[in-house]
This record gives sequence, structure tokens and C-alpha cells, in this order.
Amino acid sequence: MKRIDKFKGPSVTRRTFIAGAALVPVAAIQGVPQPVTQTAARVSVFSAEQRRVLSAFVDRLIPKDELGPSATECGVPEYIDGCLAEFLAAEKPSFLTGLTAVDEFARKSQGAAFAELSAEKQDALLTAIDDNEVPNLKAFFNRVRRLTLEGMFGDPSYGGNRNFAGWDLIRYPGAKLMSTPQDQKMSAPPIPYRKALYTGEGGNHGH
Repeated sequence: MKRIDKFKGPSVTRRTFIAGAALVPVAAIQGVPQPVTQTAARVSVFSAEQRRVLSAFVDRLIPKDELGPSATECGVPEYIDGCLAEFLAAEKPSFLTGLTAVDEFARKSQGAAFAELSAEKQDALLTAIDDNEVPNLKAFFNRVRRLTLEGMFGDPSYGGNRNFAGWDLIRYPGAKLMSTPQDQKMSAPPIPYRKALYTGEGGNHGH
């Protein structure tokens, strides 16, 4: 098997990841049919090891840097967990299989679990998967990337975008029912609204 250290590819950065996601924040907000139920008693769909793989994966897609926190710090794994527990439950088996396959490929090619690799080796492995150089994992990479974008930039009520960090990163102030003349000035930076559209049971999604 070809070793990952031979793969050539650019390092994954927050700036390049988000630059390639034009208009996805809006699609992410619109693409979630129902808010994830926040139930303290709900058991995670992930084992501890699966959670480690997922956290390492999404943190290489959106790493912590001078622009803001990482995907994990913004609650992306919690968002994905909630989705797979509820309206994406049919995807759970294939998603868990994908996590296992990524970890197995890391162990076979690098001799260590994916979460234990250096950031550089994780980037190289994910670049190889994204370039379709690893059999049967390209579609899984695309799905994780999509869900990461949703969890990073969707409404915080769905479990991600913790502390509105995703919205702050793209300077999205949040949905408002009314804008003042000051809000509409092109020369003025947007003032963060910092309010979720959905406010829990009985909420009205901002309507």
C-alpha cells in the first residue's frame, strides 16, 4: 500500500476550507429540516474511539487558528451526533463504517490511529482521500465536510456554532426581523445579533 507520506497536497487551513464553501452557510441554515432535540439522557451514537476520529477529522477541516476556534470547540461533533441520532438516523451505519475505515487506513499506512497522527500526517491522509486516492472514502469525506459546514455555520440551536463563533468568523450578524438605517450602511460593519432563530420547545424560528 502506498504510504501517506508520499502523497502531495496543500495543508488544510481554515481560510482555504471556508473559501471553498461559497454560500454554504446559507444552505446549511436552510438545509436542516428540524432542530436537534436537546435531551440530556440521549446516548451518543459514537463510541469513545469513533468520537476521537471524528473530532480529529473535523478539526483538520476547520482547525483552531488566529481567526477563531476549531470545529470541535464550536460543537460540530455534537451537531453531527444529534443529526445521526434523529433525522439522519438512516445514515448512521454508513457514517460509522466510514469513521472506522479512515482509522484503519491510518493504522495500516502510518502505524497509528488517525487521532494520534500529527496534524501534517492527518492533512496528508485527508488530502489523499479528497483526491480519491484512497478507495471508497471520497463520498464519506464529502459527507463529513458538508456536515462540518452545517455544524459550524448553522443556527446554534442545532447543537453547533457554539457561542456564535461560526457566524462571527464569516461576519454574519444573525437573522433579524428588522434592520435599522445604521444596519444598512455599507460602510458600517455588521453588529452581531447573537440570537438563535429557534428558541426551544414552543419557539417560532424567528417568526
